[in-house]
Amino acid sequence: MDKDKLPIESPSVDPAVLEQIRSAVRDLCKRFPGAYWRELDRQKAYPTLFVQAMTEAGYLGVLIPEEFGGSSLGLTVAAAILEEVHAGGGNAAALHAQMYTMGTLLRHGSPEQKRRWLPEIAAGRVRLQAFGVTEPGAGTDTTAIRTTAARSGDVYRINGQKIWTSRAEHSDLMLLLARTASFDPGKKTAGLSVFLVDMREAVGRGMEIRPIRTMLNHATTEVFFDNLEIPAGNRIGEEGRGFRYILDGMNAERILIAAECLGDCRWFVAKARDYACERVVFGRPIGQNQGVQFPIARSYAESEAVRLMVYRAAALYDSGIPCGAEANMAKLLASEASWRAADMCLQTHGGFGFAEEFDVERKFRETRLYQVAPVSTNLILAYLGEHVLGMPRSY
Repeated sequence: MDKDKLPIESPSVDPAVLEQIRSAVRDLCKRFPGAYWRELDRQKAYPTLFVQAMTEAGYLGVLIPEEFGGSSLGLTVAAAILEEVHAGGGNAAALHAQMYTMGTLLRHGSPEQKRRWLPEIAAGRVRLQAFGVTEPGAGTDTTAIRTTAARSGDVYRINGQKIWTSRAEHSDLMLLLARTASFDPGKKTAGLSVFLVDMREAVGRGMEIRPIRTMLNHATTEVFFDNLEIPAGNRIGEEGRGFRYILDGMNAERILIAAECLGDCRWFVAKARDYACERVVFGRPIGQNQGVQFPIARSYAESEAVRLMVYRAAALYDSGIPCGAEANMAKLLASEASWRAADMCLQTHGGFGFAEEFDVERKFRETRLYQVAPVSTNLILAYLGEHVLGMPRSY
């Protein structure tokens, strides 16, 4: 199907069904108000109860086929779920990894791997929320990773280090990218393979997890591998083709993160609007002043434009049409819109924006992350410049 002939939203999703799902997610999120998230933020704690509730409601299994206990609803629905979580004042960081890492297993896993793991994941008995890719010496240059997986008979021995591996302490499985052949400058993406690591068996037997405290509650870690043995049957797909396997997952990740940023935009705009209408200074609501009103209106307009790109990218993904450009643009535009909306919302609240009880400072910190991760703004611009606009490679 031609991209230009595809509707803005996925043709496979009934709008009425999508709105029912959105409404149900909103209702569920009301059980986890700002006080819940503030307490977690103070303690740097994982949202266990929230994740359990979302799992029991079936929302973490939307991409898993029905035959394995999921609902086969696609990325458009997954994006809508995450958007609503953020629009309701929550944080979906503990949810999105299980959605976007799923694509690698779904598209490239063996029938045996799917039968073994997908029903367990769909039922919530097993969590797949850790993605081991980034390394201290490589950063976003994924082809420069040095973690190795050397085959010895029926096992692979893993050695190396990963960093910014979020939720490793709260996940049962990790999707791991490791080098199975020496680096070839002429074929940078070759020699990388993908593995499923059962961390329940690995921790203390060649795997060590160390938490990293950050300015936001993201449960991120660094992970060390010292001759960790994993079954050869845990490799996903062919040896040496792992980089290609994770590319689709990276596009899904960008789209889902963009949806979260869109939800943040909605939350900041609504929060600022309500405060501007209620707060009276010099005998009138501050929202009556154009200097307050216009930035709120501008953020609203920007978020509505971002919505078109986010769900355009999701529709292309669901239709099996290449969407690298759209996924990257969605993430770029949504992350920048949410950051501007965050700044606007804090400015609207003045001093109260810095008070914990208003939740603005928490959401302000959380949404700032997305101009850095999962891919930085400059790398997206470099991708668009080279691969879309045909300009010389900049790095």
